[in-house]
Amino acid sequence: MSTITVRKLQTTAPSLPLGERLVAAGLITQDQLQVALTEQTRHDEPLGRILVKLGLISEGVMRDMLGESLGHESIDLSTVIPDPDALKMVPKNIARRYHLLPINFDKNEKVLTLAMADTFNVVALDQTAALLGSDIGIATLVAGEAEIEAAIEQFYQFELSIQGILREIDTGEVDQLSLAIENEEYSHPLIRLVDAILADAVKRDASDIHFEPEAGFLRVRYRIDGVLRQVMALHRSYWPGMVVRLKVMAKMNIAETRAPQDGRVSLSLAGRPIDFRVACQQTTHGENFVLRVLDRKKGIVPLEKLNLAKDTLTTIQVMMARPEGIILVTGPTGSGKTTTLYSMLNFRNEESVNIMTLEDPVEYPMSMIRQTSMNEAAKLDFANGIRSMMRQDPDIILVGEIRDEETAEMAFRAAMTGHQVFSTLHTNSALGAIPRLIDIGVKPQIMAGNIIGIVAQRLVRRLCRHCKKAYAPDATEQRLLGTDSSKPVMLYREAGCDACSNRGFKGRVAVIEVLKINADMDEMIARGATRKEMLAAAQQAGFRDLATDAVRHVLSGVTSLSEISRVVDLTTRVE
Repeated sequence: MSTITVRKLQTTAPSLPLGERLVAAGLITQDQLQVALTEQTRHDEPLGRILVKLGLISEGVMRDMLGESLGHESIDLSTVIPDPDALKMVPKNIARRYHLLPINFDKNEKVLTLAMADTFNVVALDQTAALLGSDIGIATLVAGEAEIEAAIEQFYQFELSIQGILREIDTGEVDQLSLAIENEEYSHPLIRLVDAILADAVKRDASDIHFEPEAGFLRVRYRIDGVLRQVMALHRSYWPGMVVRLKVMAKMNIAETRAPQDGRVSLSLAGRPIDFRVACQQTTHGENFVLRVLDRKKGIVPLEKLNLAKDTLTTIQVMMARPEGIILVTGPTGSGKTTTLYSMLNFRNEESVNIMTLEDPVEYPMSMIRQTSMNEAAKLDFANGIRSMMRQDPDIILVGEIRDEETAEMAFRAAMTGHQVFSTLHTNSALGAIPRLIDIGVKPQIMAGNIIGIVAQRLVRRLCRHCKKAYAPDATEQRLLGTDSSKPVMLYREAGCDACSNRGFKGRVAVIEVLKINADMDEMIARGATRKEMLAAAQQAGFRDLATDAVRHVLSGVTSLSEISRVVDLTTRVE
């Protein structure tokens, strides 16, 4: 018999019956439960199915309650786009017989995720495991039975791969098939094409999806590991229908084609919730769409897993231990500032601390943290938001970005009145934040004593661990790295294989410099010291710049010298 691997799930049935749990939760009355139990004795069906049939409870509520009572995670299939590879692993007749839907197949972990109405159906699990083979594990999520049946008919009916959909559009076969399907909206191939592109981008770990209309075609590009890459070119005629689909998903005005619009899409892809921040803008050849992929699973990383140097991590933790003041995270757009800030907040997130955020917009929901998005309609900007949050008894305040004098003034006022404030600033280095704040309008006397520290960062691509190649550096490279030319050093460079799509890189790592503001630095800020003076004082206190941290990653084999040269200025190391 095949071995069944079930991840993150309890294997014991709940002690309290489902009906009593529903009554205790106030979802049904005791009389309604008795009616359902009487009906159950006549038809010999599961209680949950009977309650839904009688209209006493909705399918969604029943799904969530079953998941909670069984100790399993539940999933709403109405917002799910299954992985085509997962669907191919389980035939439709097996899915219908056992009321299950394959959602995702993790090739690295070799685990197939199934949505099931009854996660304790040993026969179904055993039959599926026998079909898959002993080397593939199974993880289960609870879903409503009616939802599963509808999803089986919906997703098994059509080709879901991008190439398959394009082939169907070209041959016209789908148009004939669509006439016989009740759910005509989903059957349209352009709708499935957009869904398939979103799913494909998430599967490839893209951070952004670009739909760029040209004179005769539509270019689709993904930003993977910080670099844009064209993945396909589609005929221009596809784009009008795709625009409507994107706008409907993002709740935009489909009649507005001239003014820029923003929206948000929430889907469940690969068995987990994924959000997309959508922005469209009119260009010469039509509306240009960019979708930022917000994967909650990757957005919140524990501070100790950011691959920081040990002393850098200690310095950040010491900075966060100070009860009042401002901690700034700086860097260009897409340098991972938000991820670092969320990691810091997550480190401080506990029951005894009240954390409030004001963001534009909220990217990753976090438990126990009060998060607010800026709202132009309600005239809620950063400055007004900070004023409002100050009346909510916060211990820690996160301001998405310091953009102007009024926001800076309110942020420093919060820091001066006993709050710990986190924020971001667009500068090239940690020391560059000080003249930037002065340029915005913050007085040096106000900054002195109120800035805890400044973190500057960049993201560099990791070398693919499957294909990176070792080599001995030449004299110039050793000079850049600051290594002794008499001692042999082994570096690595990119190669390319199937695991990294022949790019040589897979994933990214943060390059970070941390400037802790001490009493000497405060005095220098107050008297307007030059950058050179402050840098010398910081280095004397142990400050390491971005280039030094980047070299650390090169020497450890995490990335290549050419990659850090693309992102970080190394010229200062050869002056």
